Amino acid sequence: MRGTGKADVFVMLAHPVGHAKSPGIFNEIFEQRGLDSLMVPLSCRPEDFDTFWAGITAAENVRGVIVSVPYKTAVFHKCGAAHDRAARVKSANSVRRQADGSWYADNFDGVGFIDGLRAGGHRIEGQRILQVGAGGAGASLAYCLAEAGAGDIRLHDIDEGRASQLAGLVAEAFPACRIAVGPADAAGMDMAINATPSGLRASDPLPFDVSRLSPETTVVDIIMEPAETALLRAAKAIGCPVQPGRPMMDFQVQAMAEFFNIDRARRNHE
Repeated sequence: MRGTGKADVFVMLAHPVGHAKSPGIFNEIFEQRGLDSLMVPLSCRPEDFDTFWAGITAAENVRGVIVSVPYKTAVFHKCGAAHDRAARVKSANSVRRQADGSWYADNFDGVGFIDGLRAGGHRIEGQRILQVGAGGAGASLAYCLAEAGAGDIRLHDIDEGRASQLAGLVAEAFPACRIAVGPADAAGMDMAINATPSGLRASDPLPFDVSRLSPETTVVDIIMEPAETALLRAAKAIGCPVQPGRPMMDFQVQAMAEFFNIDRARRNHE
């Protein structure tokens, strides 16, 4: 039975939160596995975040939180410890409560992205990659692409300073990968990635000029809804292999479930 007084409670935090898919996905997993667990979507105004987080921390039966825009950085700074994936971008998309009541941060944006690419049969090692977007998710992707063996990464962002800073940090962490800031030009690239929100709405412009694509370039969009963005449709019309956003989410869910230990095999000892 789910929802008893002994239930493990998880939170999905975003502002707004109405678009969030994680509560539905996780509650379905809990139901399938017969777990007495719940994930609830919660939101707060940014100016109320400190008060909100104090309440979450005081709620002893909240075991973990999935974090989305605009709170990934703010939540990271509330944590007592973090995995390197979160620490290097100072951004958390998942946190779990430790035995002493403090929070431990991790970030599975890049993990889900890389696992999704590999499951789709897309090569990363040695590839020339254009990545448009160097924000929260984009930062995680850039680090994980370099870690996975990408040969060259060209970063482009509307905030050139942000892209330059990220490129420098990634180069320092993974010197074998050549990474630099440049134009959003997919010509000659093995892979072109949209790591921006452009494409969420039908009226959004394409993140880069698709006329510069060749049929050999794999085009990737991290946007999950719509399932087929205008970018992916245009790329398919050219004959490019494409990768939609949903696999990234699916593999993140697997990683988060392990991170939260949702089956809680050692429940009596936690």
